[in-house]
Amino acid sequence: MSAAQAQDGAYLQKLKAAASSREGTELTAYVTGYSYWDNTPPGSAAIAFPVIHSTAGGNGSYSNPITLAVGHSLQGGRHTLDLPAGTHLYLKRLKKYAIVEDVCGDGPTPQNGPCHTGRSGHPWFDLYVGGQRSTRGTSNACSSRITALQPVIINPRHDLPTVTGELTASGCRVF
Repeated sequence: MSAAQAQDGAYLQKLKAAASSREGTELTAYVTGYSYWDNTPPGSAAIAFPVIHSTAGGNGSYSNPITLAVGHSLQGGRHTLDLPAGTHLYLKRLKKYAIVEDVCGDGPTPQNGPCHTGRSGHPWFDLYVGGQRSTRGTSNACSSRITALQPVIINPRHDLPTVTGELTASGCRVF
């Protein structure tokens, strides 16, 4: 294993520890966006691990968090998520809560893709930006706007400041 692979894989241990903690754990993550237009399958809001939504969605409140996709590995037909389905997160730069309900990465070996291996030693999370009622271009611009290394809290308190609304439809605000 190369030093880069070791660094990129080290965040998985941090994620497992944070997910098992009852108290909020803050870390820096690489956050990207995906939309109705570039979901799998394209032109849908299908999700792999529904918890509170039947399709990708949410307004960013604690009670209606936005669907988040995380990296995963696939072995023997079994998916192992980098964070368990149902894990709540808070994205400070977006003032939104999110919940793990989807996977990021396709094909027979998603564990070799960037969502599972991370970015420069940081976990990679893909947040649903919506876009069903917007153009593909508007949704893509929103995804680009939120893409950055940013602070997130895993298992956050329920009373953090929020600005609710679908990201694309509400102008894709960052703070």
